[in-house]
Amino acid sequence: MRVEQLQAFLAVAETGNFQQAARNCGVTQSTISRQIQGLEEYLGMPLFHRGASAKLTIAGEMFFKRARKICQEWDSATTELAQLLAGKQPELCVGAIPSVCAHALPPVLLSFCRDYPQVQLRVTSLGSDRALKVLKDGMVDLAIVMPNRFLTVSSEIVVDLLLSEPIEVLMASNHPLTQYEHLSWNLLSSQTKLITYFSPKFFMIVSTESTKFFQQE
Repeated sequence: MRVEQLQAFLAVAETGNFQQAARNCGVTQSTISRQIQGLEEYLGMPLFHRGASAKLTIAGEMFFKRARKICQEWDSATTELAQLLAGKQPELCVGAIPSVCAHALPPVLLSFCRDYPQVQLRVTSLGSDRALKVLKDGMVDLAIVMPNRFLTVSSEIVVDLLLSEPIEVLMASNHPLTQYEHLSWNLLSSQTKLITYFSPKFFMIVSTESTKFFQQE
């Protein structure tokens, strides 16, 4: 069974006439007749009552919906492949840092999918440096990263500020920095060690004074 046979069958079923079906398909009437005959031989039963007009048999009526669905799927598949070949595949590829993927991005993606259901969305969780690399390599359409003027200053990319959020510091209650209401980067840089804690929003200070505190249950 071939797609051309199904298309011929649908054309005859919709017009009720072999000659009109041939005109609609841009082929000769004999070609349509051969397609229908071959399909009926394959299925082992007649699909039309031949007469002044072509009317579907019971088998033809049962087969009609299935054949139409198959042809619709075939048309959709060939259209999508043609768009892919022409570089017109409606796909949006996003690279984003883990904290954004986990918190800020999900509701935005849900809204996007409702507004643009025809667009295939692909999101990959990446660190900022890796996300910018794949963006420059053309592997993603946009990247959501932490600001870094050394990485984002480039004539090849356009940078927009999407959001800003505070960075919080977790430390022992007896740590010297607890006397400050706000901490500057200079104060933080003087510490023994800074560790990213759970996400880029948090830093944990580990020093001689605080190690015992973090080991407590």
